[in-house]
Amino acid sequence: RRGRAEARPTLTLALLTIEYTDAEPDTYTLPLAITQARRSDEKIETLIARLKDGCMLYEPVHDDTFAQALLDAMGRRPSRTFKELRGTGHLDAQVIRAEQSNTAIVYGQRLFLKLFRRIEPGENVDLEISRFLNEETDFRNTPRLAGAIEYRTDHSEPMTLAMAQSFTPNSGDAWTYTLDAIGRYFERITSDTGAAEKVKAHTADPDFARDVFGPYLDNAELLGRRTAEMHLALASRDDIPAFAPEPFTPHYQRSIYQSIRTQIVQTLALLRRRAKENLDAQELLKHEAELQQRIRTLLTNKIGGLRIRTHGDYHLGQVLYTGNDFVIIDFEGEPARPLSERRIKRSALRDVAGMLRSFHYAPYAVFFGRTAGGIIRAEDAALLENGAVFWHQWISSAFLRAYLDRSAGARHLPSSRDEVSVLLNAYLLEKALYEVAYELNNRPEWVRIPLRGVLDLLRG
Repeated sequence: RRGRAEARPTLTLALLTIEYTDAEPDTYTLPLAITQARRSDEKIETLIARLKDGCMLYEPVHDDTFAQALLDAMGRRPSRTFKELRGTGHLDAQVIRAEQSNTAIVYGQRLFLKLFRRIEPGENVDLEISRFLNEETDFRNTPRLAGAIEYRTDHSEPMTLAMAQSFTPNSGDAWTYTLDAIGRYFERITSDTGAAEKVKAHTADPDFARDVFGPYLDNAELLGRRTAEMHLALASRDDIPAFAPEPFTPHYQRSIYQSIRTQIVQTLALLRRRAKENLDAQELLKHEAELQQRIRTLLTNKIGGLRIRTHGDYHLGQVLYTGNDFVIIDFEGEPARPLSERRIKRSALRDVAGMLRSFHYAPYAVFFGRTAGGIIRAEDAALLENGAVFWHQWISSAFLRAYLDRSAGARHLPSSRDEVSVLLNAYLLEKALYEVAYELNNRPEWVRIPLRGVLDLLRG
């Protein structure tokens, strides 16, 4: 026990194992602290329990003492980058309050630390891929790796508890930047009759597109190039087994087909249980046979290219916008999936499909009022729905064209555009169906966006 004159709490980083009746156990990191209550009515936001001796047990993620303890632990065996970024003296710590599965702390606009919450034996893929890109390639549009904290025992692989990177000064993530750009675009077409008429007619005039979308169209092309450069880097080392590209075999091609086929069956079953009254859901349920027929193109001809390590969960929220460039972050993949699955080598086009789906989500998130300030007047609804389609077509095309141009001749992509089209369309369908299931389980009010996405894909 600590005396009342001692202000610093007792800190512990606990590993909590949760067992289930019908699934494998999960292990989570749980920061804990014990401090004495200074007043009987004192409240702590992350209080876990009041102890019998008058102390309080709580989660100290917002305490500067805890943040500094993590930094000190990483500094016991510092890398050159860590020492350079850490500098000397105290760095103020700020926890980023955002919807995410891990805890993020910024230190003095110099270091960004991520405390992983769900952990398992083996190196976290975010750390693994970040280290590879930093140390084994010349790709520089990702933060510099500064260090990590691992937990080791004599009986299992090390577990990654935290990693630190250089802090990237930014204007927010690309999702926020995109929503702002769409807001300005919607304002333009609702106030400019001439622009509205061209959008309704789906003009193919590139000068008008650059005018109405502003700098976003050029930035979509820039993001396409940066995405291609990321994949070129991830495919660049045959001498490192964990990152060496592997053949895209007919067996793997069939496994993609089987995976998407299963996704179709599971998603439509969920729709029947959860969304019987949704008109878009009813429409989609009529097309089950067509969905199955669409993915059979995966079995028609052999698809070329190679399988590589990929981002694994690529969308606008995984990219920072600096004001003149993009920095790609969060290579953790989908945290709910096991590390072994997140390390599987896949087609780079799966990442591309993820970003294209994100470009579809954004205008509809504004149109359906799922974002701050996203209130649409009834009289503007038809125009803005048309505008969402126009925006998605132009921006997606700009991104994809720039990606393919920068990837020209890359051995990890199929050599023919027909093969690219077959594989990309299959991944787009897989991603949209996954989104339908995710939204039904987590944000039912958002499900109309991916439902619209699947129907748009079926309409071509």
